[in-house]
Amino acid sequence: MNSNAAQFEEIKLLEEKLSTGSIPPELQKKAKALVERLLRISQSASFTQEYDSVSRYLDWVISLPWDKKSPDNLSLENAKKVLDSNHYGLDKIKERILEYIAVVNLKSNQQSNSQKAPALLFIGLVGTGKTTMAYSIAETLGRKFGRIPMGGMGDALQLRGRSRSYPDAEPGQIVKVLRRVGTKNPVILLDEIDRVTDEAKADIMGVLVELLDPEQNSNFLDHFIDFPIDLSEVLFIATANNTPGIATAVLDRLEVMELPSYSDQEKTIIGKNYLLPRAVSATGLKLSDISFGEDVWPQIVRPLGFDAGMRTLDRTINGICRKIAKLKIEGKATAVNLTAQNLKEYLPTW
Repeated sequence: MNSNAAQFEEIKLLEEKLSTGSIPPELQKKAKALVERLLRISQSASFTQEYDSVSRYLDWVISLPWDKKSPDNLSLENAKKVLDSNHYGLDKIKERILEYIAVVNLKSNQQSNSQKAPALLFIGLVGTGKTTMAYSIAETLGRKFGRIPMGGMGDALQLRGRSRSYPDAEPGQIVKVLRRVGTKNPVILLDEIDRVTDEAKADIMGVLVELLDPEQNSNFLDHFIDFPIDLSEVLFIATANNTPGIATAVLDRLEVMELPSYSDQEKTIIGKNYLLPRAVSATGLKLSDISFGEDVWPQIVRPLGFDAGMRTLDRTINGICRKIAKLKIEGKATAVNLTAQNLKEYLPTW
């Protein structure tokens, strides 16, 4: 096959891709113009480079979920069950999610498309459950979940994308998440929005305003795609340790919810009912292989002083379970009852 025939086959392949994709008519018209330009320059030396650029662009355009949605699970009973099974307490946040589901329920009964997804901000210290609550909300609604780490982000183009006129052009994180989840109505977590770099803060906060404003996010423009993308059905959830690092304009577009620090009593309940069963399952043990005496919990809940979140307790319980799993495999123990007297033998050491 000569080079002209090969180039023609490559262009035909792009046309076939374009015809099978479900993209907006205006964008399809623009994409067809790019393919037609390839035909015109097929004899030039720049064909290969231009083909690679157009092929990559069309691959992104075709793979985006322009009209694909996941159906919402709007059962309040299911939502309450999922939230309660994953989180102890946090009643105000749970109530707000149930209210949102109820509103969507009523709107769907009225066949109204005017319901905009809220934008939530979870404020709390490290380990208080901000990220896991976002996962639970996605599970509750039956939606896909995507996470964008904002900590240390130093360029607004990481969200917005870079124009195709640059050699290293690529879409921003928003478009990448949409492609990865494959639906236009996922839950997207903007994690640690208070920890972007100072140099890029003004630009990044400007993009966040557009993302989170219900009047603007139906026409979000990624520089690489260069076509408005409707984000109005995305449920954005942001997290932060505190608010001083967040622009006022961004805060105005977020519904702020505080996740409180946990008391020792709450940690004990969470440790018994949530963390221990999860750690036992993760290490291959059975609940019958391990038991914690009541006098043990005060010692592992506060081993090094006050800790606002659950991470230290979670690591401690997992470390204990791993040690017992090792003893079981070595044949040195079948079932272990932890007490205040023998606890030190099983605590993880670092």
